[in-house]
Amino acid sequence: QVHLLESGGGLVQAGGSLRLSCAANGLTLRVYTMGWFRQAPGKEREFVAASMWRSGSIYYANSVKGRFTISRDNAKNTVYLQIDSLKPEDTAVYYCAADSGYTPNYKQDDSYDYWGQGTQVTVSS
Repeated sequence: QVHLLESGGGLVQAGGSLRLSCAANGLTLRVYTMGWFRQAPGKEREFVAASMWRSGSIYYANSVKGRFTISRDNAKNTVYLQIDSLKPEDTAVYYCAADSGYTPNYKQDDSYDYWGQGTQVTVSS
């Protein structure tokens, strides 16, 4: 049984940083595409970043480029999202997701097989 467990969220002032973690159990991270998504109150879930296992490519949403960094530690079966220069509009529940396929549509949440429960990030102005 696969479980993805996010952690690292919290309340931070604008301009601050957080590092989110997603620990994966029941799957071998090195052969999974890993994505981060977020959902703000009253809004749809949106793509944030993806780390592709086949190509090693990394992709970001335009809104987070230069501020967010996705990385993975396959030995620890954990993927990370470093979030710097936080803005109030980054406030959301952040989810990690995993897909074992080719994942050409990595920005679409229905491309992923497994999801974590989410971790809340709140940025105060």
